[in-house]
Amino acid sequence: MKLARRRFLQLAPAVAALPAFSRMAWAQAYPTRPVRIIAAFAAGGGVDITARLIGQWLSERLGQSFVTENRPGAGGNIGTEAVVNAAPDGYTLLLATVPNAVNAALYEKLNFNFIRDIAPVAGIIRVPMVMLLHPSVPAGTLPEFVLYAKANPGKVNMASAGTGSAPHMAGELFNFMAGVNLVHVPYRGQGPALSDLLGGQVQVMFATTPGIADFIRSGRLRALAVTTAARTEMLPELPPVGEFVSGYEASQWYGMGAPKSTPAGIIDKLNREINAGLADPKMKAQLAEIGGEPLTGSPSEFGTFIAEETVKWAKVVKFAGMKPE
Repeated sequence: MKLARRRFLQLAPAVAALPAFSRMAWAQAYPTRPVRIIAAFAAGGGVDITARLIGQWLSERLGQSFVTENRPGAGGNIGTEAVVNAAPDGYTLLLATVPNAVNAALYEKLNFNFIRDIAPVAGIIRVPMVMLLHPSVPAGTLPEFVLYAKANPGKVNMASAGTGSAPHMAGELFNFMAGVNLVHVPYRGQGPALSDLLGGQVQVMFATTPGIADFIRSGRLRALAVTTAARTEMLPELPPVGEFVSGYEASQWYGMGAPKSTPAGIIDKLNREINAGLADPKMKAQLAEIGGEPLTGSPSEFGTFIAEETVKWAKVVKFAGMKPE
């Protein structure tokens, strides 16, 4: 009996270590089959493009296909819920973005809690927005525009890519912090919104940077400022809004998430590979083409960033009395 007991005590630590060992081995082997990246918005937009770029990088680095699957609808909630309900095994990921932080306050009833149910994996990029005016607006600088808007409350129309989109939130934050009343006019995407801005049907728009440089250079639209805290490499001549409206900062951002309870080893592996991509010159150049500036960091740092964004945009949703379309 004593011998058997001694043998059991010798084996017990090894048996107890088996679950941890198997999880570690699972993470080391991951991925062993194709991985889905859910883009909760339509093909062709920033979410879709970013998902495909980072998916291609991960495919090359990890030897398995990372396939982008578009699941648009309900402001990104349909695709997000699909990831929340997926198996937490690293084979279904979410390309997270601004509406994920906004929707927590914008929608009264969701079947999930984004911060609780999605594990942060890695930030990918931050994309500046540019405050654009139709040339008919008599303002050449941001302070001049603020004076004009205050003199014409409720008469200046502001286009956006849709309720709860990053351009919409940037505009509502400007209303809140600058003390103006720009009237929101939502569109189904940035393309239609830009078309009406060019035509003069609306007067102002906070637009993401891809595809707008030619309109600025040709004089068809007037750029006043960028929404990020600092000047951007793409349009270094433009000052930040925050130089005139203290504390203002807004940006479109993209990052990777996974279902809660996804093994930490898999999350850490994906985080390392994504950060390696953000440091790679070729990958950086591809992301820069869509205005992307690297948003590097650990999973916990990305989680803190999402939490801060959620609190920030909840205040703006309340101030603006926003309701989902």
